[in-house]
Amino acid sequence: MKITLPDDRTVSIGKLLCIGRNYADHAAEMEREVPDAPMVFLKPSTAVIRTGDTVRLPPQSQDVHHEVEMVAVIGRKGRNIPQAKALDHVAGYAVGLDMTARDLQNTAKEQRHPWSVAKGFDTFAPLGPIVAASSIDTPQALTLQLRVNDEIRQEASTEHMIFSVAELVQYCSQIFTLEPGDLLYTGTPSGVGPVEEGDVLEASASGCDPLRVRVQR
Repeated sequence: MKITLPDDRTVSIGKLLCIGRNYADHAAEMEREVPDAPMVFLKPSTAVIRTGDTVRLPPQSQDVHHEVEMVAVIGRKGRNIPQAKALDHVAGYAVGLDMTARDLQNTAKEQRHPWSVAKGFDTFAPLGPIVAASSIDTPQALTLQLRVNDEIRQEASTEHMIFSVAELVQYCSQIFTLEPGDLLYTGTPSGVGPVEEGDVLEASASGCDPLRVRVQR
């Protein structure tokens, strides 16, 4: 899949760098410790869908959860990026969803296996419209919200992120070369929960256009 960056470049979606437990309240609701360093996992580009598309519940799972997140869209290639220059590599922002097969994830944790299956199904990374980074005064002061069938399920400010966007870009660039089209899903606040067939998910972030997807099996 290709995306158009705010500067009108069309690029292929690259790596989906996803951050776990980046809000203390979410770590608490999952009964997990707050990490000392960013907890990074990957999703395939084939997990991405856009607003108006459909999240497909896989037959392998009976407990798929929603997780609303702010997404930073990488626009400049870089490695070992200093934190002071990190936001220069972000072309835009969007609201996104990290869909998670919670039952499969819990089983993987119990067996000390990776989470890739629980996180990586097709359609498990909805991505909203991308707005220019220059239109966002600071990514650490956005209100995230998720409504399921018009009921608010998640709502929080990105000021409560444990690791800021700049810190995440710096950290990830020490491991992976960041490239235009990479997507950084920055973590979810508390309030995650299950979705069912027929649900309509509406996600928003201050300054970003909303994301709307439907759930089907």
